[in-house]
Amino acid sequence: MLKAMYTATKHIDFCYGHRLLQYEGPCRHLHGHNGRIEVDVKSENLDERGMVVDFADIKRILKTWVDETLDHRMLLCKDDPLVPVLQQRGEKHYLLDENPTAENMAKLIFRYARSKGLPVTEVRLWETPTSFATYRE
Repeated sequence: MLKAMYTATKHIDFCYGHRLLQYEGPCRHLHGHNGRIEVDVKSENLDERGMVVDFADIKRILKTWVDETLDHRMLLCKDDPLVPVLQQRGEKHYLLDENPTAENMAKLIFRYARSKGLPVTEVRLWETPTSFATYRE
């Protein structure tokens, strides 16, 4: 007998800037994106309301963090030589341990959501309307 599996997906839009170190293409320069996060949550069972997770709970937990931490910020590798300049000027930024690629940002978002108890199975970060990266564990 097959098990039932339910999936719910929440979109979260945000704006960010970044640049990639050790990269020879145009993304080595500071630039920005209108990004979209797609968060998939799954469960074999629905709660007493008939939901995997209430979309409002995903919004409260994840969108709030994205808005406060990533939205309208420069996302940079902690080793980026521009970090001291941004800090000195009081510019909002977020530092990653690795290059702020779409792949690494999807992993960051996935792990944050999991740490807050969301049953996340996959995060897709759309960097442009035609390009996205996926992270799952």
